[in-house]
Amino acid sequence: MKHPVQRIIQEHKRTSTKGIYSICSANRYVLQAAMKQAREDRSLLLVEATSNQVDQFGGYTGMTPLDFRNYVNSIAKEINFQSSSVILGGDHLGPNVWQDQPANIAMNHALDQIQAYIQAGFTKIHLDASMPLGDDEHDPDLPLNSYFVAQRSAELCQAAEKMHHKIQPKGFKPVYVIGTDVPVPGGAKSTMEKIRITPVGEVEEIITLTKEAFTKRGLENAWQRVVAVVVQPGVEFSDDKISAYDPHRARQLSAYIAGNPQLVYEAHSTDYQLPGALRKMVEDHMAILKVGPWLTYAFREAVFSLAMIEKEISGLHKSITPSNIIPILEQVMMNEPKYWNKYYLGNEAQKSFARRYSLSDRIRYYWPQKAVVKALNKLLGNLQRNPAPHSLLSQYMPSQYQALRVGLITDQPLDLIHHKIREVLEIYSAATRLNEK
Repeated sequence: MKHPVQRIIQEHKRTSTKGIYSICSANRYVLQAAMKQAREDRSLLLVEATSNQVDQFGGYTGMTPLDFRNYVNSIAKEINFQSSSVILGGDHLGPNVWQDQPANIAMNHALDQIQAYIQAGFTKIHLDASMPLGDDEHDPDLPLNSYFVAQRSAELCQAAEKMHHKIQPKGFKPVYVIGTDVPVPGGAKSTMEKIRITPVGEVEEIITLTKEAFTKRGLENAWQRVVAVVVQPGVEFSDDKISAYDPHRARQLSAYIAGNPQLVYEAHSTDYQLPGALRKMVEDHMAILKVGPWLTYAFREAVFSLAMIEKEISGLHKSITPSNIIPILEQVMMNEPKYWNKYYLGNEAQKSFARRYSLSDRIRYYWPQKAVVKALNKLLGNLQRNPAPHSLLSQYMPSQYQALRVGLITDQPLDLIHHKIREVLEIYSAATRLNEK
């Protein structure tokens, strides 16, 4: 039985138009909106967890791979979405979290991690061994030698295959993504140099070396399930800048992979690209588009707009005690700066602005904090009991106001939030043609 992602890639190879987008977020509201979008499109939904977000020790979310699967399935059940339509993926699986450790320790953790993902039912796996480890002899100004990357990637794949064989689940075998030339997870820092496009020679080298490493370990069957290579096609974003996709600069990459009957490219950090650019990226064989911060950025925009509406109507309804969610978020971020202080530069006013409005959206790490959850629930409760006047929706959420006028959504705050997030999702749905049958 072929993996659904593999079938999409094969269709792309026939048409050069079909693709799939990947949701890289654990945000409950983002996942709810994505499931609603997939249900409308009657399509699969690819949801990915990253190696530092979810691992056998809990990651920064506190979730193991099994916890994450159960979390996603619980959301699907809440909104009556078929969990069988969700494909779970693991992103950057490898020794990333433990790269300061000696190689034997880091790789042992990475092997345990990837097996935990497979055991939990994740079936799209990005093998990422691109980082030098603690005792590697390595020039810090150069990428890790591609031979070592390939050998370690094969070792990771072998561990995944062994676990899959051990548990023998019904359904399809995992598919794999290889490659090392990835943008900074979550966006670059505030200043961006001209983005380096991955040279074709490097793509050819990593494909050749990884295939040889797979063959050496008897993983020929697994190699047939490698579907994509991660490259840098020239897209990136920082606090306030977006590097737009330029097909001319990526033309050699596109031409090279077009001649490969099996593989496409996987593009990371595609957030904030224009609709036409995303469609062109798929046509240029970047058939897997990953999106994350843009979705939580849209969620943040929706919450801030609702907070403005709440503030305006609080004087009209004496029963409303404002949630104060915006100052509470600021205070929580100041109390625990570890998720933003290395990313936001400048003076205090500039940092304060970035904490709220940066495109890199480091605020996304703070929504699970107890004080924030409490404030958000209060905001939603206030507006459930006292729906926003249409005049204020027109002022602060004009697109949602128009959707309300034509009967697409209600005036309930959850509907308004989901619609705001789906404005982004609809762009990806159209770019990958998942909404076309």
